Amino acid sequence: MSESTGPRPALDLEAFPPSFAWGTATSAYQIEGAVAEDGRAPSIWDTFSRVPGAIDNGDHGDTACDHYHRWPEDIALMKELGTDTYRLSVAWPRVVPGGDGPVNKAGLDFYDRLVDGLLDAGITPSVTLYHWDLPQALQDRGGWTVRETAEHLAAYTTAVAERLGDRVTRWATLNEPLCSGWIGHLEGRMAPGLTDLTAAVRASYHLLLGHGLATRALRAAVPGARIGLVTNHSTVASASDRPEDLAAAVRMDGHTNRWWLDPVHGRGFPADMRELYGVDLPERPGDLDLIAAPLDWHGLNYYFPVTVADDPEGPVPYAREVRVPDVPRSGMDWQIDAGGLEALLLRLTEDYGVRELYVTENGSAFPDTVGPDGAVHDPERTGYLEEHLAACARAVRKGVPLAGYYAWSLLDNFEWAYGYDKRFGLVHVDYATQRRTVKTSGRRYADIIRAHREATAG
Repeated sequence: MSESTGPRPALDLEAFPPSFAWGTATSAYQIEGAVAEDGRAPSIWDTFSRVPGAIDNGDHGDTACDHYHRWPEDIALMKELGTDTYRLSVAWPRVVPGGDGPVNKAGLDFYDRLVDGLLDAGITPSVTLYHWDLPQALQDRGGWTVRETAEHLAAYTTAVAERLGDRVTRWATLNEPLCSGWIGHLEGRMAPGLTDLTAAVRASYHLLLGHGLATRALRAAVPGARIGLVTNHSTVASASDRPEDLAAAVRMDGHTNRWWLDPVHGRGFPADMRELYGVDLPERPGDLDLIAAPLDWHGLNYYFPVTVADDPEGPVPYAREVRVPDVPRSGMDWQIDAGGLEALLLRLTEDYGVRELYVTENGSAFPDTVGPDGAVHDPERTGYLEEHLAACARAVRKGVPLAGYYAWSLLDNFEWAYGYDKRFGLVHVDYATQRRTVKTSGRRYADIIRAHREATAG
């Protein structure tokens, strides 16, 4: 690359095995655009983004980063960064516009071209089947609150796997079901924008059931597939030593972490949380075995820790987040703590027995600007990247089977309810012109990747 980032703090790159995968991640609705082209139907995010006040600045994903048309340029950027893997998601409403029923050949053709382009560039695709863009047609029939949506996910999975499975071996069923379940159905800040505890608990159950059904469908369609689930987590601390605050931290940990991890790892849904929610799960015989189907790997998305105090008058889980003073924060106003990533990697390894782990998302938003020289200098993001990779190295030294790291994100993109103001990319996007500019953080990431390969060569 043309720009040198200069001397940087040393990283323990030799902690990572020679086979360590270096990647970037994106999702379909955040970058593709082309929401009405080639047979794609509306998703719940197309609908939610038209709700007045739901998205900052009234933004939407109609064009986003125009990746649907500019994907060859974006693959060239990945190659320039030196990454060897790319985590993408497939848009369900592009492949099966009605949610169930006929498969849209033109939609699959796009992903066919994209996968071939990645492989031609020497980049391994890692495909996520569901990254929140449920077809609106299914939402109109109950969405994730009904069992049929989980079954339709499995049928859609089969259609994608049969088309791409001869070239794609690394698959994730869902991305961050917590966000779909809790933020979309309980807090109302994400699509479909509900604030209903019963709907949220039922959605959470059917999301994990859909994961199990999709896993079974992948096993049938792609022999030898490497299948995982991507979940997002936070370390949880108590604001004080008061018994009430300590209990609140346990509840928040159950809400944020155990509710999503325990069933997938064969422990069932946590009894304390079932009692707290007070909502009957729509269980059928055999469901828990499906949800706990053995996986080949687990993906961890990590951004921030949380500190909580008891809040008996607040919403479930009756734990109020407390702002910790005098700590660094990102442009999202999220606390920055790389130690949380290390702790979660250790927890997944030691408490849940995960045998292969990936950091499938990790990154930071800051208010980037293009300088007079045409460059985007982002020292805060560069520091964040280095600190969190150092935490990954420490975790590996302690026995964590970490196989790869995906920086979030390749590109600045549509950041859900925050619209386009929050920039996470290693590559800056001028949304008016779609011009891409590699940031200093992206160049630093390229340096790190190159240094790791040199350190572990031979």
